[in-house]
Amino acid sequence: MSRTQEAIASAEAHSAHNYHPLPVVVSSAEGAWMTDVEGRRYLDMLAGYSALNFGHGNRRLLDAAKAQLERVTLTSRAFHHDRFADFCEQLAEFCGMEMVLPMNTGAEAVETAVKTARKWGYRVKGVPDGAARIIVASDNFHGRTTTIVSFSTDPEARADYGPYTPGFDIVPYGDLAAMEAAMTEDTVAVLLEPIQGEAGVLVPPAGYLPAVRELTRRRNVLFVADEIQSGLGRTGRTFACEHEDVVPDMYVLGKALGGGVVPVSAVVSSAEVLGVHRPGEHGSTFGGNPLACAVALEVLAMLRTGEYQQRAAELGDHLHQELGLMVGGGAVEAVRGRGLWAGVDIVPGLGTGREISERLMDRRVLVKDTHGSTIRIAPPLTISKEDLDWGLEQLRQVLR
Repeated sequence: MSRTQEAIASAEAHSAHNYHPLPVVVSSAEGAWMTDVEGRRYLDMLAGYSALNFGHGNRRLLDAAKAQLERVTLTSRAFHHDRFADFCEQLAEFCGMEMVLPMNTGAEAVETAVKTARKWGYRVKGVPDGAARIIVASDNFHGRTTTIVSFSTDPEARADYGPYTPGFDIVPYGDLAAMEAAMTEDTVAVLLEPIQGEAGVLVPPAGYLPAVRELTRRRNVLFVADEIQSGLGRTGRTFACEHEDVVPDMYVLGKALGGGVVPVSAVVSSAEVLGVHRPGEHGSTFGGNPLACAVALEVLAMLRTGEYQQRAAELGDHLHQELGLMVGGGAVEAVRGRGLWAGVDIVPGLGTGREISERLMDRRVLVKDTHGSTIRIAPPLTISKEDLDWGLEQLRQVLR
């Protein structure tokens, strides 16, 4: 039995089967490339679902983490530490907001946004206690906690986890009329992904996000943008909302904020919104810890240069041009996305998304499937054009 087979067999025997990973066992990684336990190299075209926007082993991020590791890694929020204020101030300024509530995972940040919106609804908007409602979109993916799967329409994410949390109204993604019809005086927020990642990198119709912004402003409802996957450079802008000049009331951030080094997430909003929280009402032992703040501060410094956003825009144009040439040739039905982020619908007769992913793995390219015959492509923003082209050529070969 090979080292790969041994590792997979052990994982299958001793870990819950809540994931179905491709049969590759990674032992090291650098830049856009990962190496398995057998010494084989693979081009990473998934980037940890955007958590690795800056590539594997980014030297600036590792140096920031190592420097902080030598000083202090955790205090809990029972005490102040010397990286916290800088992190909150700089992230708020970076987002054009006033206050930050740091957490760890994306799901924690979404839960925080839900709790914040409800509390704002009761204390500021004046919604009767226990009546707050939040509008979400069908085919969403915001995480896997019990409350979050309560407003999922994905049977795999939702089934067998009830009873479910009430207070959510689900409308079709991109349907403004349905959203307006669902809105009542008890609606406190609209929670949307500016681009739906897990659903297959679905981009909403042009004008939809500005119309949602106008509707929520008119009805005194918070517009909460889940930019956990789409934000921090992935689409060629700092935030996906920027493509339509939209500024939400609240950003929900994660993944790339930790640079692929540590889990870092945050809710960023105005003082009016985040100011509803009082000591003891919400928190996290690890949220805003010194190590997380040190890494996230370096992430912000890197993004301020604009080079990663520009790179994602330029290479993204090339990616979509090349993928567009594959449409209509009997192998690819459709391509969607923005920047270095694409959902590719494969003609079902050629294989499922899983099968296509496995064939690409055999050619040393790693992607991930979603929803039947769709694969997602999201390489690190640091990938070279030559490596990107090589990966696309492997896809062409697989589809032939």
